[in-house]
Amino acid sequence: MAVRAVRGAVQLERDEAGHMGERVSELLTAVLERNRIVAEDLISVWFTATPDLHSDFPAAAARGLGIVDVPLICAQELDIAGAMPRVVRIMAHVETYLSKAEISHVYLGATGALRKDIAQ
Repeated sequence: MAVRAVRGAVQLERDEAGHMGERVSELLTAVLERNRIVAEDLISVWFTATPDLHSDFPAAAARGLGIVDVPLICAQELDIAGAMPRVVRIMAHVETYLSKAEISHVYLGATGALRKDIAQ
């Protein structure tokens, strides 16, 4: 078994706590399902949000999914001119038998443009 990092991102339509919870939950669920990961496989999850998101902590969505005994942390993305607005990114560290090439990084909707090299 190896430790791997799985990336993902989602863009919110608006900065509202309920909406953030829905979209981040959708992202986390997709990451877990596509990589055959269960909560016990998670080591930690980093969440970042663009500076225009203020309504809630993205990690709250993970807690809402029952991920309660995994270290989670939230941070703010750099404020870069022209960057895609209202984006939450994740980097999950997991224990898995998947090789690096088998990891499925999940970029939902328009965020696929952020990492065309790894978005699946």
